[in-house]
Amino acid sequence: MEMSQVWPRLAPSTQTWLVEHNGEPLPDDILDEILTITAGRRDPRWWAGDSHEGETQLTDEAVDWIDETANGE
Repeated sequence: MEMSQVWPRLAPSTQTWLVEHNGEPLPDDILDEILTITAGRRDPRWWAGDSHEGETQLTDEAVDWIDETANGE
């Protein structure tokens, strides 16, 4: 599932967090919400995986998509 399909299903507060903290590791509650929407699938188009610190990060493509969406592009 692409980020463009996930985005409209996210709570407005989650969308706001993703815009305001774009590029930062995802907190557990945000990750849980995304995985609930995607039925647990971690699509490589948006999921970059876990860092050495165990933090989940989005791909550069997903970060760029969120930035473009936030800027109305």
